[in-house]
Order: sequence, then C-alpha cells, then structure tokens
Amino acid sequence: MWGQKIGIDLGTTNTLVYVPGKGIVINEPSVVATSINDRKVLAVGDEAKAMIGRTPDTIVAGRPLKDGVIADYRTTEAMLRYFINKSIGGWRLVRPEVMIAVPGGITSTERRAVLDAAVAAGGKTAAIIKQPIAAAIGANIAIGSASGHMIVEMGGGTSEIAVISLGGIVSSTSARVGGNRLDSAIQEYVKRNFNLAIGERTAEQIKIDIGSAVFMKEKLDKDVRGRDTISGLPRTINVTSDNITEAVQSELESIIESVKGVLFDTPPELSADVIENGMVLSGGTSLLRHLDTLLSQATGVQANRADEAMLCVARGTGVALDNLESYKRSILAAK
Repeated sequence: MWGQKIGIDLGTTNTLVYVPGKGIVINEPSVVATSINDRKVLAVGDEAKAMIGRTPDTIVAGRPLKDGVIADYRTTEAMLRYFINKSIGGWRLVRPEVMIAVPGGITSTERRAVLDAAVAAGGKTAAIIKQPIAAAIGANIAIGSASGHMIVEMGGGTSEIAVISLGGIVSSTSARVGGNRLDSAIQEYVKRNFNLAIGERTAEQIKIDIGSAVFMKEKLDKDVRGRDTISGLPRTINVTSDNITEAVQSELESIIESVKGVLFDTPPELSADVIENGMVLSGGTSLLRHLDTLLSQATGVQANRADEAMLCVARGTGVALDNLESYKRSILAAK
C-alpha cells in the first residue's frame, strides 16, 4: 500500500500497533525468545511470552526493553521488524512511515536508538512522540485548548505524568515505576511471607485477578501454586486481595509522590484547571482495582480512568501520525 503509516506504542510489557483506518491491529507482549548458541530469534510476542520460565538452557525468553527504553538493541530491532511485517504484510513496494511513542524521560541517546531500530526494522522514516502527549490524544483530551489537563499514563516499565496546555507539556515527570515493579513486589511478598517462589507470569495474573490499590470490604482470594523455598517441593497457598494491597503499597506510593511533584510544579492557573478537569488515568497499570480512588484520596484531584485505557497511547500515536499538521506543534514541543 502506498503511503502506509503505522503508529507503535513500544512498551516494556506490551507493544501495540495502530494503522490509520484500521485501528489497533496488534497487541502482543514485548517479549523475544532467542537461541543462546547462535543468537537466532525463535519467537516474538505471544509465542515468546508463553516460553518465559519454561525454556531450556539453550533458549532465553525475555524483554528487550527495560523501564521503557531499549536494553538490547538487536532483539528490539527484530521485535519491531516482526510487528511491522505482521501489521502491514511482509511484502510491500514502499516502506512505511513509523511513529513510536516513548517515555517522556528518555535521553537523546535512547531516543536515537529507538529511531535507528525502527528504520533498521523496515521503516522508511521514523518519528518520536512522547507517551504523555500520545496518551492524552488517545484519551480524547483537547490538548490544544488553553486549559490545563493532567494525564497519568501508567505502563509496564514507567509512569508518565504530565500537565498539558496549548498543545505542550507544562510540567511532567517520568517515574520508572509501573506494572513490572508491582509484579516483582508481589513475588517478593509471597516469598517473604509464605516461603513460596512464584514466577513473573504468576505474579502478574495474581495482580489482575485479585489485586487492589486499597483494602476492599469484599475480599478476593486466589489459590497460587509455586515452589516451596524450604523443601523445594511444589505447594499451593491461598492469597487474598489484602495481601496484594499490602505488597504493592510501596510502589504505589512512588507513583503518588510523582503525581504530587508534577502538581507542585504546575502554575496556579493551570492547577485550578486540573482541579476542575480532574486527572485522566491511562495505561495497563491504571486498570488495577481502585487505583483511581487511591490517587483521588492522596491528591485531592478527581482521578478518572480513560475508556480503553490500555489503548490510549497506541491510538494517540496513530491519530497524531495521520494528522501531522494538526499535531506537529505538540510533537515538536515534546522533543
């Protein structure tokens, strides 16, 4: 297809691809499985994630991005090539224009690595948009208005908090705390309190099934299987939503402090707008039960979860790419 464009939310946990006119065409884990002996890529996405914790010594399945930035350039390039080919087809006359959403706090070196990887993976040109801007566009926030809007984009590797007005970021921070840190906190809690070792995927599933940011009146519980750290034998325990709430409190407090820091740096007139408009939560981590309640109580600003919160960044990236003239000032101002 001539003039093909794609927007990519290159996340630590999941990568989403948006094609204008089609919407979200890919939503798969940012995982690559490679052979240790010859460094050959064996699987990407869903297939690779199924291998985590289950591979022999000759295969490693892991995430090539850490805290929202490239930790392994070669496997990131292979992953991008896979997603680009899958989204628009492996055979094409013209290479696509690619726009990639990245954390607001990345360095110029990290930004260059993303651009180089996108072009090497098959992009004709590559452009960057910062995640807070993309998330705000995807959440249908009128970023061009002369009013302050707060977006809290919480992904797997980072939490991006920003106040946006007149198409630009007025105050912001990028906290390297996200869903992966919550998963690790759950793993540590279960190991420390129940002498049970569980894997990354199990911890994530516990968070999804019974996790809550605040203690709930109606408790949830879940049977969890793992390896006893003393006997080494398989064992099953029962954990409750209260256990998980306790486990993740420290990580959630880091997000709260980051939100408070951005509010502190926001000019008074825009602070008044934020109080009136509230803050919008997006990203997969925002789906944690009652996280909006916790942030509202901690800051005094009403927190509202965006519709289809996981898709906001990808959708915003695609919309910006398809309407470059309208959003050019916002994208350039976000660099």
